[in-house]
Amino acid sequence: MWKWGTTTGLKTLSLLYLVSASAFGLAAALQAQQPWAVASARLVAASGPVLREAARTVQVEMLFPAFDWALRTKAEAVAWLNPPPPAVAPVVAQAVVKPVPKAPPKAVVTVKPSAPVQTLELAESEAAVPPLEPAPDANPPAPGEIARVLTHLKTGLTQELYDNFSLFLYVSKANHGPWSQRMFVFDKQASGDLKLLYAFPVSTGAEVLMPSPSGRMLHTNTTPGYFELDPGRMYRRYHSSEWDHPMPYTMFFNWEHDGLQTGLAIHSATGSDVALLGQRASAGCVRLHPQNARLLFTLIKQNYRGRAPRFAYDTRTATMANNGLLMHGKDGKPQFAEGYKVLVLIENNGGTDMVAALF
Repeated sequence: MWKWGTTTGLKTLSLLYLVSASAFGLAAALQAQQPWAVASARLVAASGPVLREAARTVQVEMLFPAFDWALRTKAEAVAWLNPPPPAVAPVVAQAVVKPVPKAPPKAVVTVKPSAPVQTLELAESEAAVPPLEPAPDANPPAPGEIARVLTHLKTGLTQELYDNFSLFLYVSKANHGPWSQRMFVFDKQASGDLKLLYAFPVSTGAEVLMPSPSGRMLHTNTTPGYFELDPGRMYRRYHSSEWDHPMPYTMFFNWEHDGLQTGLAIHSATGSDVALLGQRASAGCVRLHPQNARLLFTLIKQNYRGRAPRFAYDTRTATMANNGLLMHGKDGKPQFAEGYKVLVLIENNGGTDMVAALF
């Protein structure tokens, strides 16, 4: 243990004075938050352990409170130098909605009726084909003739045929007369009356032997009778392999003969055949103007799908009846199948039949 001496006592008192003055000055500076106090606080904080070791060396117990004060000042200085971060209000994410630019207005295209179409290029969108309007007719039938056709059609329909079909296509394959080479399209109204929708010029079979592309001589007859449309054989595009000829908007008849489905159909004329409408010219089918073929095809597909009566079938000859006789079940009622409620009647009657003219 050191003895208190004059020289040592003076040194110790000087050291105590300096430490006390520094501590009180630092406290005042920290209280006033003066900038220079930051460096002083760091110095005192760093000197704490050194001064404590010096106190132990000189064994001056009375200095310990001052050194303890310095250590407390270190903690206060650290807290002052590292204040807690200010409370930050939570940031609420906001969606930034950008205005959607308006699309420029589309150009309005006005389609004007064009001259009769000689050829027809088909596309799936049908954007390039004429509108759904009948082609111009240079020689439409007179109202009196239409009334005669309607009367004649009604007389040729049984009650079962009249009740179970909704659209009736009467085709005259005659070579002469006011009805000749015409298709009359009648729609059955809710009242039960028949209303004429269209009267199209057509071309039926040439009724002569003609060589096919393969060199075979083939008949070009249009078979008369009552026919239904085959729901499984309706094509916007079709090409005849037998005649190597396009047949747009084809609607085949559902008529089996001698065990084979026949190629009898309604379809569009193409190329130079359009100019032959109104006279016999086809290989047996019923040809229409391209505009009229598309119009009729679309009309039937969109409006006349449904359950239609089936024609009687002769199992001995594997031939379907085309005389208007329907197939009946054991209950005596007509048998039905999914198809089109469209009845086609083809006759060799040009409107000059005196018996028909009486009605």
